[in-house]
Amino acid sequence: MTDYKRIVVKVGTSTLTHAAGRLHIERLDKLARVLSDLRNGGRDVILVTSGAIGVGTAALSFAQKPESVPEKQAAAAVGQCRLMHVYDKLFAEYGHTVAQILVARDDLTNPGRGAMLLGTLASLLKWQTIPIVNENDSVSQEEIVLGADNTFGDNDTLSALVAKLAGADLLVLLTDIDGFYTADPRETPGAERIKRVTDVTDKLKLASGGAGTARGTGGMITKLAAAEIALESGFPMVVAHGEDPAVLYAILRGEDVGTVFQR
Repeated sequence: MTDYKRIVVKVGTSTLTHAAGRLHIERLDKLARVLSDLRNGGRDVILVTSGAIGVGTAALSFAQKPESVPEKQAAAAVGQCRLMHVYDKLFAEYGHTVAQILVARDDLTNPGRGAMLLGTLASLLKWQTIPIVNENDSVSQEEIVLGADNTFGDNDTLSALVAKLAGADLLVLLTDIDGFYTADPRETPGAERIKRVTDVTDKLKLASGGAGTARGTGGMITKLAAAEIALESGFPMVVAHGEDPAVLYAILRGEDVGTVFQR
């Protein structure tokens, strides 16, 4: 994996925030430092972030996420502003410029929009900036109201679509669990981590559960949906614990961490 030159890293809401919903500044700082170091080493880096609704909810001092879709979208508008302010400040400390890209699923699947988005990404990467991508929750509902197949949660599928469009060599999902298990390890003590997956089977889908925390909207089922895109597109995907973003170094060294999805 040391040869991978274009990397997409996705971080979920539960990785970005404390249990109370406010931003986990220490973790965000480590993430910015590691991604900046990878960029300094000559790699193209794209960050796909979640967290706008959760951060907005905390900024508005609400005890829990709003229930209605319009209110969630409004909270996302507040949270996205604060989230990008923090990212911009932290990456600047390490000498890097970031760019915000807000997308809807159609922007990635529609050929015309996809071509324009690819052009934007290509220009930003040529200028050695770090694009930060999030779903445009203020006007889009895919993450807020999951589709019938329940596979767009917390930007997991979005990150795989971005990686596919950008021609990435590697996709890493940083989450609140250190890989895919034979069963939910929080409920099944004997569950074992699966080191490598070459195909997303019905058995794997049955082993996946719901969202890991109340702050996130994804879960292992949405990561399997992302893995299917990665496997079909020919680039590897790794699911790893995001508690310490330095795990990215271990992944690039090929160490036994997380779960690798690769044929």
